[in-house]
Amino acid sequence: MKFRVPRSGVRVEAAQLCGPTRGTRNAELFVIHIASGREWRGGQRQVCYLTRALATEPGFRQLVVTGAGSRLAAELAGAGIPVAGIRWGPAFDPRALWDLRRETATERQAEPILHAHDPHALILAAAIAAWFDLPLVVTRRVDFPIRRPWLWRRSNRVVAISDAVRRVAVASGVSPDRMVVVPSGIPLEDGKGIPPLDLRHRLALPPDSILAVSVGALVAHKDYRTLISAAARLRDSHPALHWVIAGEGPLRADLSRQIGNLGLDRRVHLIGGVPDGRAVIAAGDLFVVSSKEEGLNTSVLDAMFLGVPVVSTDAGGLPEALGGGAGLLSGREDPEGLARGVTAVLSDQDLKRRLVSTARERGARFGSDSMAEGMLAVYHSVARTT
Repeated sequence: MKFRVPRSGVRVEAAQLCGPTRGTRNAELFVIHIASGREWRGGQRQVCYLTRALATEPGFRQLVVTGAGSRLAAELAGAGIPVAGIRWGPAFDPRALWDLRRETATERQAEPILHAHDPHALILAAAIAAWFDLPLVVTRRVDFPIRRPWLWRRSNRVVAISDAVRRVAVASGVSPDRMVVVPSGIPLEDGKGIPPLDLRHRLALPPDSILAVSVGALVAHKDYRTLISAAARLRDSHPALHWVIAGEGPLRADLSRQIGNLGLDRRVHLIGGVPDGRAVIAAGDLFVVSSKEEGLNTSVLDAMFLGVPVVSTDAGGLPEALGGGAGLLSGREDPEGLARGVTAVLSDQDLKRRLVSTARERGARFGSDSMAEGMLAVYHSVARTT
């Protein structure tokens, strides 16, 4: 008996699956994951987490095709995941198309399923799927409107990481019958071995400093301008409070100027990229998210599991993770509301304990094993029987 994804496009989660459990399905699967690997952000981490979880599935075989020399390729290889590095420049790079065709042709007799993990990958994967007449799955991780819905309609399944992402994709023209929701997940045991960064020593801060941390690319939809404005509102009332933002991106210079103009140079710290954002989260007294658009946010899941209370906007899929008392939510582009949330956590230890307890309980739903279970159901739904 095979898993089938309901055509209504409802959420696929391990707790909702019925029928055989992992390891009992008799049909073998082979999936070629395609991920551009241009950056090292939440989406690339999710490819690693998913493939690691799938690697334990009996009868399942996989290969990840990604940019040669990328951190994604190195992380996968280090985890023992089969990976093929290809030449990959622009989104539609003829060299990448040819290399992907070669890798697919080598495995053609296995009737692979192609899984594109980002829009750049979809451009190539859709061409190869049409070339070899193969099933195609694509993951949508952001709640931005889709610019080329016709391309996404080439896939057999579009996997949204949250209900919010699903709604935007459907509004952009993707058929609800093609949509399923498989939430992002993290390996729940991994975080236990992450030592926190000694941010107070690194930034020469007093030992009694309070740290509000944030991790993410310095891009427009993360809206760090709102976070910095919230910091300005709390400068006088919370003199021990420091804000640490870990990440790189095109808006760094603009954010630095805003910090300087507000006189926050000694209170808001842009520390650049770090090897593992979880080490920054673990060092924080609270985790702050200021996004105005957000698919789900893997770092929020990390904070929930690490026992760091979260103050966040209600953008995109964030309420799906933080609702029910797992975090404090404010409106988007509302620095006053974000500041009130931070103040509430800092001034009420009972509230802080409740947030941490609820988040840990709720966060158990977002394990990478549950994500893998959902994706296996998707793969079986598009696999061809012989």
